[in-house]
Amino acid sequence: MSLLFFKRMANVLAASAVYGLAALALSPAWSQTNAQTSTANKASAIFAGGCFWCIEKDFEKLQGVIEVESGYTAGKTAKPTYEQVSSGRTGHTEAVRVYYDPSKVSYAQLVEYFWRHIDPTVKDQQFCDVGNQYRSGIYWQNPEERKAVETSLEQLKKSGRFQQIHTEIAPASTFWLAEDYHQDYYKKNPVRYNYYRKSCGRDARVEQLWGK
Repeated sequence: MSLLFFKRMANVLAASAVYGLAALALSPAWSQTNAQTSTANKASAIFAGGCFWCIEKDFEKLQGVIEVESGYTAGKTAKPTYEQVSSGRTGHTEAVRVYYDPSKVSYAQLVEYFWRHIDPTVKDQQFCDVGNQYRSGIYWQNPEERKAVETSLEQLKKSGRFQQIHTEIAPASTFWLAEDYHQDYYKKNPVRYNYYRKSCGRDARVEQLWGK
């Protein structure tokens, strides 16, 4: 098995020892190619929701999404590697860049979908993955996106669902693509991916927070 897999499993074991998996409770502006590819039928959005393998799969299930890329953003090191980011010293968070068709799904809908696939109540953590490299975040790329995010956040606060929301809201910065082996990891390594996701307690915690 790869070193990456054992690193993920170490996070699972460490978190389960402290919290228990079922009870685990979490933030600008162009990429090296096209940080905001926007045409009549293609736009992009940047989110961080912990393990990018998982949030990539979640978004690729949504109608109107064209493709999703895993990467790193909101950090201070150029061309970071996974090993550098996973150390927690570069300031980056694992993130995804979502390409979508605005005629089929709006940016505001992407934001609402994102909330319901993360745990916004914890800081520098998502499920069993702990560290600032796993903080959740929404990174807006223009004034319209910023307004949509702030409106959504305000509505979530008014709902009274959560006492605190730690998800980072910030302007987008350089989005660095993760290594090839991270892209579509859930398709390339389904057994390892499914074991990791279940062991990490991600879906159980999301259901606890948001319902089915």
